[in-house]
Amino acid sequence: MTGLQVTQGAAHSKIYAVGGYRPRRSVTNAEICTMIDSSDEWIQTRSGIKERRWASPDETVQAMAVAAGRAALARTELAPGQIDVVIVSTVTHFHATPAIATRIAAELGAKGAAAFDISAACAGFCYGIAMADSMIRTGTARHVLVIGAERLSDITDKHDRGTAFLFADGAGAAVVGPSDEPGIGPVVWGSDGDQADLITQTAAFDVAARQTGVNHQDFPTLRMDGNPVFRWASYTMAKVAAEAMDRAGVGPDQIDVFAPHQANLRIVDAMFRALKLPDRVVIAKDIEYQGNTSAASIPLALEALLESGEAHSGQTALIIGFGAGLVYAGQVIVLP
Repeated sequence: MTGLQVTQGAAHSKIYAVGGYRPRRSVTNAEICTMIDSSDEWIQTRSGIKERRWASPDETVQAMAVAAGRAALARTELAPGQIDVVIVSTVTHFHATPAIATRIAAELGAKGAAAFDISAACAGFCYGIAMADSMIRTGTARHVLVIGAERLSDITDKHDRGTAFLFADGAGAAVVGPSDEPGIGPVVWGSDGDQADLITQTAAFDVAARQTGVNHQDFPTLRMDGNPVFRWASYTMAKVAAEAMDRAGVGPDQIDVFAPHQANLRIVDAMFRALKLPDRVVIAKDIEYQGNTSAASIPLALEALLESGEAHSGQTALIIGFGAGLVYAGQVIVLP
């Protein structure tokens, strides 16, 4: 016997509220087509996107994350000082240290909160929810703020016909806390690093700096091999989503809302069909006017569904994130 004491937390956890921030600027397909050889019809057919949001200089990753965090907190009865942990998922904070989560926690007023960043690309929000759930049930935290925030326009090649129309900016957040009833199902997560090159940067930042200097126009940008990514996301991820339902003990007929990462509307539709979800299930299609915001996409989509009345508090939702790495994570949740 070591004599070590361990903490014991709440029996269950749940999401108390979600909040989001969408940049002011809407970029139409017509504007995108001034940068690439394409058309509105082609872009909508390929992705389902009609518009996307790109951040202005003042809409930094930190500013958007703080706004999303405040929006989520405002929908709870919690004060910022009651947040024990702040988890921020982002791939577009260009400082290795300090973690941007520490600055976000301070600006929000979550003084003394543990704060750290994670780099899990488009699965980052689901990774954060899984960690928050574990922290609350083990007693290492009582209230956790999970934020996904991205400025993908900073690392998008505006002249790349395969990606220029996809990526966008924004932030989404969720407040997670203890619950008497299960509100977050077991996570199913993992990675496939053998396929990491399917979605990647063109170069490391230090290499780019040595080769081209610090001109922002020469920053590394995202590259994606679209067809294999589409197949992987549409079919392999449908199996992961089905496993998440199985581990949560719910069947397709018990799902009310399907809110996957908003990568591409064709992927969303293909996953829905593969999962054989009932036609009555509400499908998040936030990508149509928001674009692909990586870690921010799921909380932004949930907020949009709740605000529009298409989804309601207490309903059962299936969420799954997937992206560069290749990484994935999914779980069944109860909507706040």
